[in-house]
Amino acid sequence: MSVYKMLDGNAAAVEAMKMARVKVIAAYPITPQSSISEMLADLVEGGELDAKYIRVESEHSAMSCVLGAQATGVRAATATSSVGLALMHEILNSASGTRQPIVMPVVNRALASPWSLWCDHQDAMAERDSGWMQFYCENVQDVFDSILMAYRVAEHRDVLTPAMVCLDGFFLSHSMQKLVIPTQEEVDAFLGEFHLVNTFLDTETPMVMNTLTPSDEYGEMRYQQAMGMEKAKEVMDQVYLDFEETFGRRHRAVEGHMLEDAETVIVAIGSMAGTAKFVVNKLREQGQKVGALKISSFRPFRNELVCEMLSGAKKVAVLDRSSGLGAAGAPLYLEVKEALEGSGIYIKDYIAGLGGRDISIATIEAVFDDITNDKTAGVNPLWIDLKDNAMEIRRVSDCV
Repeated sequence: MSVYKMLDGNAAAVEAMKMARVKVIAAYPITPQSSISEMLADLVEGGELDAKYIRVESEHSAMSCVLGAQATGVRAATATSSVGLALMHEILNSASGTRQPIVMPVVNRALASPWSLWCDHQDAMAERDSGWMQFYCENVQDVFDSILMAYRVAEHRDVLTPAMVCLDGFFLSHSMQKLVIPTQEEVDAFLGEFHLVNTFLDTETPMVMNTLTPSDEYGEMRYQQAMGMEKAKEVMDQVYLDFEETFGRRHRAVEGHMLEDAETVIVAIGSMAGTAKFVVNKLREQGQKVGALKISSFRPFRNELVCEMLSGAKKVAVLDRSSGLGAAGAPLYLEVKEALEGSGIYIKDYIAGLGGRDISIATIEAVFDDITNDKTAGVNPLWIDLKDNAMEIRRVSDCV
C-alpha cells in the first residue's frame, strides 16, 4: 500500500534511486545537492540499500565511476549541481556517446561568475547538447515520479540515452512537501531489472568501449545517438501512460493549463510552472483569457506538442531562468520560437529568477501585463525583474 511522506526534493530523489535498487553510487557533495550524496551514503552504511558507495575526489571522478559501473550491467547513481555538473562535462559526453542509460538528479544552481549558491537553469542549459535527456520538475512529487519514469525511458533498448532530472535548487531541493510513495513491489514491477544492451562484460572475451573512432564511423555513431533521442519521444509518451495506469498520477512531456480559449499563454519550466498556474487561475477570475504551458521534457524538445497546444494562442510569453548570453534569446525561448515558426503567433522572451531571485506571483503578473498590453514592444528579450540601477551594481568608479 502506498504511503504519504513529508520529504524535500533531495530526499525524494534519494527515495526514488533507492527504490530503483541502484547498486553503485559515486557522488561528490556540492550545495544544494550535498544532502543527496549524504543520504545515499547513510543508506548504504546502515544496510538499507545494498550498494557499493565509492568516495571520490571530484564530480569528474564521480561520473567516471558511475559510467564504468553502469557498463558492467547495474544501475549506478550520482547527483550534482552547478559547477559540479560543469566539471563532469567531458564524462557526460562519454556517457551519452557510449549509450549508458544513467539517471542523474541535477539540483539546478547558477554557474559562476558572479559566484552564487542559488538557483537558475544555466548549469543544465549549458549541457543541453551533451546528448542527455533533460526532465524538469515542478514540485517534489514530480522529482520522485520523474526519476522512476526516466529509468524506464533511458533503459529502453531503442533509446539507451542518459537522463538528467532537474530540480530547482532550494526552491525544490530543500522544500518539504507531502508526496505519495508506492510500495517497493510496485516500483519493481514498473521498472524491472536493468539489462545490458549492445555491450557485455566477459573476462574471457574482453570488450573495449570508447576507443578512438575514425571519421568514416564517427558521424554514423552520432546519428545513432540522434535516433535514440528521437525514439525517446515515443517511448516517454508510453511510459507516461503506463505510469498513470500503475500509480494514478498523470504526467506528460508538455502540460497545458487552461489553454482551451487562452489568447495569451506563458511557457514555463521547473518550479515556476506552479506559480504560473496560480497566476493564471487568479487572472481568469478577473476575466482575462490566459493560460500556461509547462515544459517537462526539454531534451528531447517536443516541437510538435508545443505547436499543437499553443495553436489557439495569439501571444506567447516564454519565461527563461537562464540568460542565453550572446544568442538571439534564452534557451527555452529559442526552442519555443522554432516550434511556432510560421504560425503567426506573437512570441516574446522574458528572463527572470537568475541567481536564486524568486519568480514571484508579481513577476508572473508583470509578464502577462507586459505582453498583453505591448508595454515594451520591440524589446526582446526583456529582463523582467531587474532593479532600476542594474548598470550601477558593484560598478567601480573610473580612476585616473
